Amino acid sequence: MTAHSGRHFLQIPGPTNVPDRVLRAIAQPTIDHRGADFAAFTLDLLPRVRAVFGTTGPVVVYPSSGTGAWEAALVNTLSPGDRVLAFETGHFATLWREMAESLGLVVDFVPGDWRRGVDPAAVAERLAADREHGIAAVLVVHNETSTGVTSRVPEIRAAIDAAEHPALLLVDTISSLASLDYRHDEWGVDVTVGCSQKGLMLPPGLGFNAVGPKALAAAGTARLPRSYWDWAPVIEANERGFYPYTPPTNLLYGLREALTLLEAEGLPRVFARHARHAEATRAAVRGWGLQVLCADPREYSGSLTAVLLPEEHDADRVRRVVLDRFDMSLGTGLGRLAGRVFRIGHLGDLNDLTLAGTLAGVQLGLELAGVAVEPTGLQAALDVLRTA
Repeated sequence: MTAHSGRHFLQIPGPTNVPDRVLRAIAQPTIDHRGADFAAFTLDLLPRVRAVFGTTGPVVVYPSSGTGAWEAALVNTLSPGDRVLAFETGHFATLWREMAESLGLVVDFVPGDWRRGVDPAAVAERLAADREHGIAAVLVVHNETSTGVTSRVPEIRAAIDAAEHPALLLVDTISSLASLDYRHDEWGVDVTVGCSQKGLMLPPGLGFNAVGPKALAAAGTARLPRSYWDWAPVIEANERGFYPYTPPTNLLYGLREALTLLEAEGLPRVFARHARHAEATRAAVRGWGLQVLCADPREYSGSLTAVLLPEEHDADRVRRVVLDRFDMSLGTGLGRLAGRVFRIGHLGDLNDLTLAGTLAGVQLGLELAGVAVEPTGLQAALDVLRTA
């Protein structure tokens, strides 16, 4: 490995770069999590968390990864043997399916090509055919981190409503929360799953469930085993500013600071910035003569771009060259996309010059790895950044 000066470019789709202000906040002394100061801190923090999800309802915060938040969404709303409808939009949708099956759920898994999101027409068709209402929930990954494809959640909600089906809508926003426009209440989502290490600009360690009223009602009859993941004691303790377990106090300090940064910029501006950086990245990919993996422009991700290489090239070799020569980490291809794609993360704490440097490094890395690309790709990205 080559010795490097300067900072490392962490351009994977998460964990993302943690701002210095957030790191300093995390480094504050821990306080008594049973004391009055902590209660006041929590009672101020949780309403601000709800705003990021677009909800006025409870948001349960766990010391966990996003995987833990997946499990919490399932075990609080479903019972053994329940049927759920899920869609093969990528690697993480596949993992959520596997978790559901391991918990004793029956998954109707609609196959996909990993280049498109959930088809609302397919949702409507499947639910219309389920006349006995045997499907208890629909699982959707909003922004598939392995592919850079964003499913159209409002259209999926409309399809469920048009079928007059009572299924719950459970949505994973792990790589879209605080990066892409998302509205839990307005879009009629029942449970939204999130985590800390992507758009919220924190280290890994916090998992979230935003919980709608229909999901809260379902929790009263759900029979999957749960203890640590049970919403009820967390929501009850949160009303007084506390938790039923030892909370991750220092990560919560960081969350407060990250929310302050997001509030100062304003969520509409945050979403616009991500969309603009995504547009510039796609312009570079096309300028290089390569393909964006996402096949439907309506489903382009604002968080990351997966770049599909010609079959004769190994995407992991490109990543190795970029890391060795330029000290920049790009996302690997996952599952069936291993060796076929690399992923450029452009979410979280990012500005125009960081993105320009990232794309310059990618272009140089492609050339050094022997991938025939047009040198106009970087200029195409700069044109978007200049004029937007």
